[in-house]
Amino acid sequence: MQSNRLSKEEYRKQKDLDAARKAGTAPAEVDDEGNEINPHTPQFMLKAPWYVDTGKVSLKHQRAPEKRKGSKFDAGDNYWYARGQRAGPAATKYRKGACENCGALSHKTRDCVERPRKKGAKWTGKNIQADEIIQNPDLDWDEKRDRWNGYDSREHDKVIEEYEKVEEARRANKATELDKQGPTTTSEAKKLARVSDDEDDDEDKYADQADMPGQHVNTKTRTTIRNLRIREDTAKYLLNLDTESAYYDPKTRSMRDNPLKDKPSEDAPFPGDNFVRYSGDTPDMAKVQLFAWQAAERGTDVHLQANPTQVAILHKEYEGKKDKVRDTTHKNILEKYGGEEHLDAPPKELLLAQTENYVEYSRTGRVIKGQERAKARSKYEEDVFINNHTSIWGSYWLDGKWGYRCCRSFVHNSYCTGAAGIEAHKASEEFSRGKVTV
Repeated sequence: MQSNRLSKEEYRKQKDLDAARKAGTAPAEVDDEGNEINPHTPQFMLKAPWYVDTGKVSLKHQRAPEKRKGSKFDAGDNYWYARGQRAGPAATKYRKGACENCGALSHKTRDCVERPRKKGAKWTGKNIQADEIIQNPDLDWDEKRDRWNGYDSREHDKVIEEYEKVEEARRANKATELDKQGPTTTSEAKKLARVSDDEDDDEDKYADQADMPGQHVNTKTRTTIRNLRIREDTAKYLLNLDTESAYYDPKTRSMRDNPLKDKPSEDAPFPGDNFVRYSGDTPDMAKVQLFAWQAAERGTDVHLQANPTQVAILHKEYEGKKDKVRDTTHKNILEKYGGEEHLDAPPKELLLAQTENYVEYSRTGRVIKGQERAKARSKYEEDVFINNHTSIWGSYWLDGKWGYRCCRSFVHNSYCTGAAGIEAHKASEEFSRGKVTV
């Protein structure tokens, strides 16, 4: 790497030359454009930054860049480009190398921004889009970041024309209604016309004062008043009118307990404000926070808000070691004292045909007091047999294929043939092995 540092002799000569130029005995330095440079210019102004340094002495980096003629800042439109437009009419047949989705030849299939079709234009040959106009405009720093560069303002005229047509049609309908009413006197006609004009003014007058659901706008104080609930919803204190039900605090508008305890929490319209504290990831978050506090008390430098990833990893390792120690202790106790056969005993409800859990049922079988043990729910349908099958799909496996065990059919959603299907399957296997000759 070549060094730009000067030797002592070169540095002394450079200083003597600068002193001679300042004294006027030596000619001034000239830049690449032939302009003389003032010898009294400070060195920090002469030295160009590394990203615009050309290796020559110049003051170009101190001047503002010249804006070219015809840019968006000038009156001309030489650098306007057709953004988002297509070139000419679309093709009638699919062309080789075009986009398989829309049929345009100006981009590939992976770069297509059209809606993915079920069958692309390559296979249907229909609704082929025109090619986009490919342009590489030479834009400067400001033009690249101008969001309106390339936008044709005449496109907005179509929106204005559409709204004007709608307004004209509305006025025509209003005039037709006035003709149907048929005023008998001139004064009534003027009154109706005045009412029609007032209605048009009122539409604009009260449009800004319309309130959204759940909030109210006060135009005098210019403030927005947010309601704590939408009025279409039933209030918490009206879900259960029993005075012994969940307590409602009118000051904070909170009801922590479930007002409908007879219904399960997933079916209740309002399970209580405390429901969010014991659902989702909230309990896990509370466990991690408690672990962080206990670890900090023991001298470990951890903080949940400062470094949550570290706390999560430490808590995961702690839980793993905790389960491992618990299993080891359990195993050692059983090996030392025995009694493992008592742990595998059936529940007391089956042994004694009775339980201490009190549950009271109604005539229809609904639980009145107490609560039955909830069954484990699965997001998949269980024990659902279709098409006369007595087993589920996937209960039979052979040669890398799944099927039904009841009829040994490998066709999904097929109709069950029972024993006849099994016999046919055996016969086909024997035929394939060469036991049956034709």
